[in-house]
This record gives sequence, C-alpha cells and structure tokens, in this order.
Amino acid sequence: MAFNEMIIYHGSNSIINKPIFGYGKKYNDYGLGFYCTQSLDLAREWSVTENNDGYVNKYKFKFDDLNILYLNKYNILYWITILLKNRTFTIRNNIAQRGKDFLLKKYNLDISSFDVVIGYRADDSYFSYAEDFLNNSLSLKRLEEALKLGDLGEQIVLISEKAFNSITFLGSEKVESKKYFPLRLRRNAFANMKYRTYLSKKNFDDIYLSDLMKGDN
Repeated sequence: MAFNEMIIYHGSNSIINKPIFGYGKKYNDYGLGFYCTQSLDLAREWSVTENNDGYVNKYKFKFDDLNILYLNKYNILYWITILLKNRTFTIRNNIAQRGKDFLLKKYNLDISSFDVVIGYRADDSYFSYAEDFLNNSLSLKRLEEALKLGDLGEQIVLISEKAFNSITFLGSEKVESKKYFPLRLRRNAFANMKYRTYLSKKNFDDIYLSDLMKGDN
C-alpha cells in the first residue's frame, strides 16, 4: 500500500459498490457524506442492528491530492459546533441555549471547502457527552477525556465529489448481528461506566461552558 493510500470500511445494511455523491442523510455528524473507518471491527459493529445482519464494504482510498480537514487537531469546541449545525441537541436550560449561540458565533468552522473530514464519531453515548457539555453539566476537560472512551477512533467522511471518485470498491462481507451487536453494546456500556466516574470528579479549575461565555464578555 502506497503512503498516499489507505483501506477504509463502511458498515451498512447493504452492499455499496459505488457510493453516490449527494445521496444519504443530511443530519449526520458532519452533514451529508460517506462515513467510513479504518477499523474493520468498528465497521462490523456499526453495520448491524439488534435484529438485522449487515455488510462491511471495503475500499481503497487514494487521498494524495485531496484537501483533508483533520478535525481533532483543532480545539474540541470546533467539533461540538459542527455537531450543533448538523444534529439536534436537547436544550435543557438557559445556559445551553446561550451556549449554542456562543459556540456557533465563535467556533464556527466552514468545512464545505474540504474534500474529506477526519474526526471523532458522535456515536450512541458519545453524542450524549456533547449534550452534557452544552447543558453545562460536563467540563471541557472531562469532555475531551470522555471522547477517548470505548476506543472509537476516528471516522473518515468523504464530502466532495472528488473524494467519492477517489475510492475503489474491493469487496464486502456479511456481518452477523448476533455476534457483533452485543460487542457494540458492550463497547458502549464500558464507555458509559467510565463516564459516570468522570461526572463524580470535579476539580476546582475545571472549565464549563458557562465559564467560557463569561470570559467572552
């Protein structure tokens, strides 16, 4: 494999030998795109539901001439703000509403000029951590730590037509729900267990969203 190539996987309920640019759900983490991972095991877990088997689709991805945004090199607040623009958060209090406006104003990052976005996946409980931060019940430091729980790694999202044309289908495999759905649940349960210990640890120097807004006044 050349240094400008990688193998990526996409978990789905079907075989996708040619992803279609502009097709899919608009309300995913980073908007409309084709969501992949370098982890075969994670793709297997994401491909199944409790009662339905899935497929892992395998691709060769050539990225030497693509404009790639490595989102995890930015302040985590940019990641939160991209989620705010694409997904629906539960607003539980006044701080959350003001915080949403604050983040969208100060940490807005336009990803439309990029071909690919690589960053955290807000899967299952991980999205709830982002909600807790927005609702001022989780500090910024604890959020950054929580996003490493469960070993989800990073997702690779193709967002431009050029990126879609840079992958080659290599095949697919059938994934059994009865084997991989329990693994997905176990990964999520482990992350939640560790997360509960974080909520009980509050340091005097922890910074919450309300503190960030005070500093902006």
